[in-house]
Amino acid sequence: MTVSDERLQQAINTLKESGVRITPQRHAVLEYLLHSMIHPTADDIYKALESKFPNMSVATVYNNLRVLREAGLVRELTYGDSSSRYDYNSSEHYHIICEVCGKIEDFHYPTLDEVESLAEQVTGFDVSHHRMEIYGTCESCQQAETAKH
Repeated sequence: MTVSDERLQQAINTLKESGVRITPQRHAVLEYLLHSMIHPTADDIYKALESKFPNMSVATVYNNLRVLREAGLVRELTYGDSSSRYDYNSSEHYHIICEVCGKIEDFHYPTLDEVESLAEQVTGFDVSHHRMEIYGTCESCQQAETAKH
């Protein structure tokens, strides 16, 4: 069993323990997210699975993403554009975003738990989570810009 097979099985077990039914579509959405490195939109997921599930609608994809998010398996990423992107919630990590093409990549760095702690002490808030985003221009867009000149 590969690492991704194990992660998929763990995710399915988490859903079963939450009382969530594992439909073929839900399984496919989860598996797609687990293997996706592009932080897809619901529409990306729909297009990728459309041939396998011709009767599946975009609404079905959204409903499955909501269920997976509520189970804590998927993170919804909103960056001010019109479409949310989705990320399999496998480990704590941050994101770096290209301001030119919108590409999002995972960026691993020790979590900033002490920042949450300090924020609680200073403000009295009960902090639930934080999000750090780094912005710049990806290598592909840099090369494209260099090629123009």
